[in-house]
Amino acid sequence: MDYSKTLNLPDTEFPMRGNLPQREPEMLKHWEEINIYQKRRQQASGKPQFILHDGPPYANGNIHMGHALNKVLKDIIMKYKSLQGFDTPYVPGWDTHGLPIEHAAIKILGLNRHELDALALRKECKDYALKYVDIQREDFKRLGVQADWDHPYVTLQPEYEAKQIEVFGEMAKKGHIYKGLKTVYWCTSCETALAEAEIEYAEKKSHAIFVKFPLIDAKNNLPSGVDASKVYAVIWTTTPWTLPANVAIAVSPEFEYSWVQVNEEVYLMASGLIESVMKQCKIEDEYKVLAKIKGADLAGMVFAHPFIDRQSPVVTADYVTLEQGSGCVHTAPGHGQDDFETGMRCKLPIISPVDASGKFTSEAGKYEGMLVHDANVPIIKDLAASGKLLGNGSIRHQYAHCWRCKNPIIYRATEQWFASVDGFRDAALKAIEDVKWIPAWGENRIHNMVADRHDWCISRQRVWGMPIPIMYCKKCNEHIINDDTIHAIKDLFKKEGSNAWWAKTAEEILPEGFVCPKCGHNHFRKESDIMDVWFDSGSSHASVLEQREGLAWPADLYLEGSDQHRGWFQSSLLTSVATRGKAPYKAVLTHGFVVDGDGRKMSKSIGNVVAPKDIISKFGADILRLWVASADYQADIRLSQDILKQMSEVYRKIRNTFRYILGNTNGFDPNKDKVAYAELKDLDKWALLRLEQVRETVTEAYENYEFHVVYHTIHNFCTVDLSSIYLDILKDRLYTSLPNSLERRAAQTTMYEILKTLVKMISPILTFTSEEVWKYMQKETGMPDSVQLASWPKAQTEYLNAELEQKWSNVLAMRGELTKALEIARRNKVIGHPLDAKLNIYADGVTYSELMNIKEALPSILIVSQVNVIEGTDKALGESVYKNPEKEIAVEVTLAEGDKCERCWIYDDSVGADTEHPTLCKRCAEVVKQL
Repeated sequence: MDYSKTLNLPDTEFPMRGNLPQREPEMLKHWEEINIYQKRRQQASGKPQFILHDGPPYANGNIHMGHALNKVLKDIIMKYKSLQGFDTPYVPGWDTHGLPIEHAAIKILGLNRHELDALALRKECKDYALKYVDIQREDFKRLGVQADWDHPYVTLQPEYEAKQIEVFGEMAKKGHIYKGLKTVYWCTSCETALAEAEIEYAEKKSHAIFVKFPLIDAKNNLPSGVDASKVYAVIWTTTPWTLPANVAIAVSPEFEYSWVQVNEEVYLMASGLIESVMKQCKIEDEYKVLAKIKGADLAGMVFAHPFIDRQSPVVTADYVTLEQGSGCVHTAPGHGQDDFETGMRCKLPIISPVDASGKFTSEAGKYEGMLVHDANVPIIKDLAASGKLLGNGSIRHQYAHCWRCKNPIIYRATEQWFASVDGFRDAALKAIEDVKWIPAWGENRIHNMVADRHDWCISRQRVWGMPIPIMYCKKCNEHIINDDTIHAIKDLFKKEGSNAWWAKTAEEILPEGFVCPKCGHNHFRKESDIMDVWFDSGSSHASVLEQREGLAWPADLYLEGSDQHRGWFQSSLLTSVATRGKAPYKAVLTHGFVVDGDGRKMSKSIGNVVAPKDIISKFGADILRLWVASADYQADIRLSQDILKQMSEVYRKIRNTFRYILGNTNGFDPNKDKVAYAELKDLDKWALLRLEQVRETVTEAYENYEFHVVYHTIHNFCTVDLSSIYLDILKDRLYTSLPNSLERRAAQTTMYEILKTLVKMISPILTFTSEEVWKYMQKETGMPDSVQLASWPKAQTEYLNAELEQKWSNVLAMRGELTKALEIARRNKVIGHPLDAKLNIYADGVTYSELMNIKEALPSILIVSQVNVIEGTDKALGESVYKNPEKEIAVEVTLAEGDKCERCWIYDDSVGADTEHPTLCKRCAEVVKQL
């Protein structure tokens, strides 16, 4: 007789191999067919909502790992909240205006942007943006992310644009919008102003020169006997191209300055920097300090511009330092924020002889037409030729760059539109305090950024974007924005979209009969600037949360990368506080950036970029999702092929755990075969105790958004508690008992509870695999068709038993020791398989008592044939005895007595006693007879 056919061996169609790259698309198709997202929403109708508002990715190019990380984190949260019974509407969004798209469209059209018709360019931009909305949407779906994909919010949608106009109008009505001449960040490549949030700092090599400004009027400050025609103020600059805009020299009122004689010339500089200046200017001749003077006393002195017929008076400023330079600061209000403020305070002329493309205008004299950065060397040469160059060197320093084109920016004084953060900063800082920031340091970060911000430059000199909705009277040039104009523009955009601004005249846009409130004239021109794209996305809380049916304001959560404290988190906060008095979110969660295995930023030049598509095609989306969950994402997250292979191995262990349980619960009907908790064996109760502890830990981790804790807890539960202990010990009971016996049904009941709970707990992360498991598992009456429609596992406090926990903690500690003895015996070839062994365990004291309490269960716990417990470790005398004095235990491993049962492989004296089944032990013979 073939006794292997009498065993209850695992049987399941659940595949051993995940084959995720092929299987996942089939599941996506199934979810789409049954519209799982809408089913989730319908099932939760009327329940409390959890609103996670999606920060819109930019519709330009394929998704990268940062996108994948962000969307998977959001999906994990929403799927967990759904299991917890919340209604979880998730509306994905896209940011579709702005410079990169405009650049791409111009490239496609192959024309100079200044020659392009605005509407033709905008059409190309719109088509380009919507193409990438579709491409990115499919990529996000492939990750297993569930959302209202058919109805996303897109910042170019007419209803979105109309609401944005309303937000702008509200801010203007409250006095927060103004136009002013200011020095702003300016990108000459992109030909537009930039906001602080659009600036990145990178190392740059710059010229560093010392320039002599001849004295005109000393105001009686010169030392006696000095020839005034030989006196110079020495300034230092790293931007020689800004010298044509110089109108003053700034000194610190608190510092001491010196008149320093070198040969026949006398130089003015800070006393604390004399030695540094001499060294950098390579002045080897002896120098002499003729006199010293307080910086405050220098105010009012006048020097001459080194190459333009213009005076440069001395003014005082508190930002002058002794860190570098000469202590005399070249001041060009048209090209620097501090300089601009000094210029306004001291009523200096604001000269900015540079056009939008970074070329000098006629105000720069002989340098007209030159690109500013190209003018550095000619200016230095001219200074040297005229004897005004005292020193010439270079410096490597952190310099502002445009975050879009990555080129160095300049500072340029122009008329721009601003949102005055000063007008509502205190309210914004208070709103920040009312938000939960995760991690907590996020609060300080955004608080400091807002506290230091005075204005937000919101105008951009481009075409692809939302127009600044302001009209100008052609007669008196008054700018006009009021309720009438805003309502008219808003209603028009809602019907026709923002293209109407370019397609219609000002008179066609404004209400019929509208006249200038100042002079009564009825002809107008439109503002040509567009809004900063951060104003677009920063209005999403109003355009989406307030307008979209089924959503609510404020959001429960915003979740984006940590760079968004200066970006979307802040622009959303500012527009919300300015118009509604509070933050648009209750909590803000941030994640780090994806870096390679060595911690380096991913870049094409290094060649370490990993695309989500490549990972999915090789490993599957669930492996990528498992990687997202595995890392503490609040710091930067490492990614490499080795890390992905580790994730694949962890995935394999989790999948095999599911497969083993599915195979061993085959034929188990949970509706009629379940065993009551009181009838379970101690080992089963311990497994359920561990399950409840895991459920508690995992639930708390999900609530705290600590998905790496979920990952480690479930991984350890599968590999240690289940595979190495419970399921390992259980095999004999499962395989050899009568199929319907109480002990086997008890084991199946326990495994089913573990399966049902585990699949729900892992489902927000392994979204495809959990659905596959759900498909193959036996169902209780009332269970839904999809794990995504299930409920989170309820607390089972009856499983928690401190006495049982302590008992099994001790048992498993002893099991660990006894297993060491078995391993030594196997290495020494005393035994081949653990079932070949008989253990003589010698123990003292409490250990002996504990062992005697579980003596009958020891063979199955240790997976050996026989165990003998003997009091007194002093009786263990053989050389092969394994001893551990600390544990009051000694073990002797010998070959088991009796013959090996053909069915269960356990050695037993009863083998051969049954004439009908002479190769079976007594237990197996009785089972076989009943089959």
